[in-house]
Amino acid sequence: MRMRPTLSWTPPQDLPPGITDPEPVAEVLRAGGVLVLSGAGMSTESGIPDYRGEGGSLRRHTPMTYQEFTAGAGARRRYWARSHLGWRTFGRAQPNAGHRAVTAFGRHGLLSGVITQNVDGLHHAAGSEGVVELHGSLGRVVCLSCGASGSRRELARRLEEANPGFAPVAAGLNPDGDADLTDEQVGDFSVVPCSACGGILKPDVVFFGEAVPPQRVEYCRELVDAATSLLVLGSSLTVMSGLRFVRQAAQTGKPVLIVNRDPTRGDRHAVARVALPLGPTLTTLAGRLGVPVDGGAPAV
Repeated sequence: MRMRPTLSWTPPQDLPPGITDPEPVAEVLRAGGVLVLSGAGMSTESGIPDYRGEGGSLRRHTPMTYQEFTAGAGARRRYWARSHLGWRTFGRAQPNAGHRAVTAFGRHGLLSGVITQNVDGLHHAAGSEGVVELHGSLGRVVCLSCGASGSRRELARRLEEANPGFAPVAAGLNPDGDADLTDEQVGDFSVVPCSACGGILKPDVVFFGEAVPPQRVEYCRELVDAATSLLVLGSSLTVMSGLRFVRQAAQTGKPVLIVNRDPTRGDRHAVARVALPLGPTLTTLAGRLGVPVDGGAPAV
């Protein structure tokens, strides 16, 4: 399945309404074996915007596709100029209360795993183990010619050296780390090649229009099969890359719970959607379950 930019999704009128009591989520967490699937809404409280929520970046920004990126040097210049600027903010983002609560649930033995659609690395930064980064990570880069991989921080250092004084003011930041810049602001930004072979460097993420590696999808399907329930956190499930796991869980009789303020494409498959902010809700749940967050006393 290939991801394509979906600029809008209008919820049908007959979708089940969201609820404001997170107790159904507490019930599945008490039972254990919960597989978490997180989306862009998980990181909004860390200062990273989502795509489709209120003020979401798809209202002003269409993500670059894999086809555009590979088609020509001009597109890559625009991408790397915007991404380099965005990385200065994106790379400094810190885990929020929601990430910390997910880590605490995992350490308390309540989770069977975590799949994230996000590329920000914040689940790892919060201490969660065994996280599957479905769409890759902006913290890594890969060469399209020789396959060599490297650190995004090292690439940022090389780009700083190649573009001294590059400091335009962006109109906004997007969940993929891409800052909004005009062509004039991009100017003659210099892109650096692979240091091993001189080839084209790409962030180690799945672009829109690019396929998620089949072996990664299959592993996620195995995680769904092994879980007792699926808990979706902060995803609109607009693209099939995440929705397919919700459908899989529902088809095999596993409870699906969603915490997302807005309706999602998975609501019909869910036991309930909790329409509350993620960080406070997960912190409240940790308190109900007596799970200490950040190694301290249970949240209250």
